[in-house]
Amino acid sequence: MERIVLVKNALASANPETNPNPIFSSKESLKGKTLLITGASRGIGLAIATRAAKDGANIVILAKTTEEHPTLPGTIFTAAKEIEANGGKALPIKCDIRFEESVKKAVEEAVKTFGGIDILVNNASAIYLKGTMDTDMKKYDLLYALIVRGTFLVTKYCLPHLLKSKNPYIMNITQPLDISPQRFYKHPAYNLAKQSMSIMVLGWAEEFKDKIVVVGLWPATGIATAALNPFGGEIVKKYCRKETIMGDSAYILLTLKDKNISGKTFFDEDVLKKSGVTDFSIYKYDPSVSEEEIKYAKVLDLQSIKKK
Repeated sequence: MERIVLVKNALASANPETNPNPIFSSKESLKGKTLLITGASRGIGLAIATRAAKDGANIVILAKTTEEHPTLPGTIFTAAKEIEANGGKALPIKCDIRFEESVKKAVEEAVKTFGGIDILVNNASAIYLKGTMDTDMKKYDLLYALIVRGTFLVTKYCLPHLLKSKNPYIMNITQPLDISPQRFYKHPAYNLAKQSMSIMVLGWAEEFKDKIVVVGLWPATGIATAALNPFGGEIVKKYCRKETIMGDSAYILLTLKDKNISGKTFFDEDVLKKSGVTDFSIYKYDPSVSEEEIKYAKVLDLQSIKKK
């Protein structure tokens, strides 16, 4: 039985029902702020970018895709157009975060263009759902080069510029820290890599205490992105939410004035609830699917969903 593990744009017109007494309520605009987002050519990274763009933010898009892919729509250039259409400024940079020189040059170009970096979103990732005996070691190496080393490498080169910002943030798109056997036994290589990103949240929050706010963010349910295409595509996406929920929740965390969130990793749904959202129906990928089915689907095996 394979558990769905999902690697994951909020519209200004979207107006979910809200609680009049939210916990997360003190926010500031991202206007003029510079966000460097890895893996922002599509999916969750692009959703976070387009939401920030609505405030008039500068977005540095770090990704490898420069030409349209047959099964993975979106390039750094199409992402830039979408960001600009939403009111932001975009700088698309082809960058493979596995390689130090590529990252170094990308960060230098970002700072030269926008004058600094205020927010880093470590979103780039890979997904590989295999047990230990079935794990291809080349895939294993890719997971760690991209998820672990890549996240650390980009952060290392962004840090000198983040430390010059008035209110800097680092956000890792990663799971809440969980060392239970249930977390690791089905897909150990993938989950070990993602949990490394979670540990980075803890470590960096302490290392740069009172200097940089470091948080993690993860979807509480499946997110309907191109990453699901190899795992059932539209059949599986039916039981997921749109990536806009990650865009909205990331925006809330990145605009909070509360530094006490540093070192913590949140589920998107919890962030929105604390911000006063009570109706999540606008985030459904398929409006005909109930909230109960969406929440349950995150622990269903892929074959069960495909048969529905």
